[in-house]
Amino acid sequence: MKTFKILSIIGVLAFTLYSFTTLVQEEWKVPAKYEAMTNPIDADIDAAIGKSLYNKHCKSCHGKEGYGDGPKADEMEGDLGDFSSEEYQAQSDGALFYKTTIGRDDMPEFTKKMPDDEDRWLIVNYMRTLAE
Repeated sequence: MKTFKILSIIGVLAFTLYSFTTLVQEEWKVPAKYEAMTNPIDADIDAAIGKSLYNKHCKSCHGKEGYGDGPKADEMEGDLGDFSSEEYQAQSDGALFYKTTIGRDDMPEFTKKMPDDEDRWLIVNYMRTLAE
């Protein structure tokens, strides 16, 4: 009987710890070649196009100001990020381009919706303005 209680307690603790670890989102690893990429689009060029593309493709989840509070945000499971945060803005342009391009989990891959790399670079430029 004592052994059963001990095993039950261990089982409950193991389940609790496992449940907690599944709530924490894995770090999004960006390949080195993307980390090192520089944005070929000048931030002052076509800013209105970047904003328009963001509004069309990103705002529904990430929100108008990039706080991760768009109308579809509650349907998503992962952390949508806060584009205005220092942590987010500290990422390289290449990392943001990679995440926008490749996606993962709830974040879709945008190579089909936006096959032109320039459009995704314009969105990266626009996301940089959300820190201001």
